[in-house]
Amino acid sequence: MLAAMVLTPSRSSAPDAATVAAATHCAAPRARGDACPGALRLHHADDGALARVRVPGGVLDSAQAEALAEAALRLGDGDLHLTSRGNLQLRGLSAQSADELGRLLEAARLLPSVTHERVRNIVASPLSGLDGAGGRDVRSWLVELDRLLCASEEASELSGRFLFALDDGRGDVSALGADVTLLALRDGDALLRVGGHEGERGGGAADVLRVPGEHAPLAALAAAEAFCAVVREHGERAWRIGDLPPEGRGLVVRRAAERAGPAARTVPLPPSPAQGAAAPPPEGPAPGLVRAGGGSGAAGDRGVALSVLAPLGRLDGDQWRLLARTARHKGAGELRVTPWRGIVVPGVADEAAEGALAALGAAGLVTDPASPWRGVGACTGRPGCGKALADVRTDAASCLSKATAHTTPTAARPSDASRRDRQGLPVYWSGCARRCGRPRGDHVDVVAEAGGYRVTTVSAHGTQPAPSPLVPYGDYGDAHPELAATVAAARGHTPWTTCPDDPTSDATR
Repeated sequence: MLAAMVLTPSRSSAPDAATVAAATHCAAPRARGDACPGALRLHHADDGALARVRVPGGVLDSAQAEALAEAALRLGDGDLHLTSRGNLQLRGLSAQSADELGRLLEAARLLPSVTHERVRNIVASPLSGLDGAGGRDVRSWLVELDRLLCASEEASELSGRFLFALDDGRGDVSALGADVTLLALRDGDALLRVGGHEGERGGGAADVLRVPGEHAPLAALAAAEAFCAVVREHGERAWRIGDLPPEGRGLVVRRAAERAGPAARTVPLPPSPAQGAAAPPPEGPAPGLVRAGGGSGAAGDRGVALSVLAPLGRLDGDQWRLLARTARHKGAGELRVTPWRGIVVPGVADEAAEGALAALGAAGLVTDPASPWRGVGACTGRPGCGKALADVRTDAASCLSKATAHTTPTAARPSDASRRDRQGLPVYWSGCARRCGRPRGDHVDVVAEAGGYRVTTVSAHGTQPAPSPLVPYGDYGDAHPELAATVAAARGHTPWTTCPDDPTSDATR
């Protein structure tokens, strides 16, 4: 569905020396305080101010979705931008719009705590309770954790980068490298993991607690509060648990166990399912129809869910309003924004599902699991970011046009299509070495440098092959033919050995 992406062509010419120097400087270790934007603390970019609205679990009702569309149209550039944490960004705001935006969000119940609005970073399995694939519906965890988080004075000290993940047992959001992860178990208990992943900075058996399911949100908050206490008491300059030395992380785990109560106990870290083999990249719901399975909860009486992707995470106002209307009039009145820059509309009647999905596809959203847009991401790039060295979004679209034929959406194809429908590894385009919003796991890394793009295949469980020679930029939104061929070849490559994961920036999360 290449026609879904409409971009204004702009030259991807070589940047000037000042831009290169700025981008190179930003790749250096951080020495300043947490400047992560929020709904009230705006970030000033080249295309205006940016606001990031935290949406725990990505869950919105249709009225809240309409309010966000109104805010984007009235105060910003009219578009909604999805992030890799299931949050939403508004761009093109005036520097004076923060107060009015705050009033709009408060009226829509999207700003329950001014002191905590930047720390409500919670991702959750988007299909939990809908398709029967998980061990439990984590919605109750989500509601309770958000309530506890906003009520905790200590939690207000968390940085805007600290992340919670609530995984219903299917293993999707647990692979996203959250600081505190709850993984539902089939017996009703939960595993609480502290730190990004099992290989991070000396992780091991002491990093996992087993807690009763009903106590899981409280245990997650206990881990976050323990992190705040360790940072404060030991003078650490840490925004995330992975920033702590191993001894500090171990102290967080011990403190979390104490705060979580006697029911919490340390258990060995379960082995990775992909241990000894190439790990598939974590991926969210495939585009298409999501039908109830035979597993958890009351999924069978919830109708069909529609799953769509927004090309490069951007929706215009018409697309966003169509989603809100679909949720209100044909679904359960709810949208779920996914960490993979997609949207799920639950509760659509079976007889209306195919027509509703076809309408979303006609509006330019991705509804086909075989779409070449699936797995393609990018940072803001030029002209929105002054540190970017290229218009990566236009170049990404140009490369897809060159590498694949135009695809006709298959609206009725179910979302459980296997990986054979995938277009290869995910690919992420970065406008500079900061790699803002870069995903974890196996992916193709396309990074703009002074003279062109560098393409590298990155694996979460092995080494990476040598990067390609520098591929030159094209002109006026037309990527160099060699670039399309290089990226397509890299997407078809399966890496087998591990390179260190490089969480260089959270700037688009």
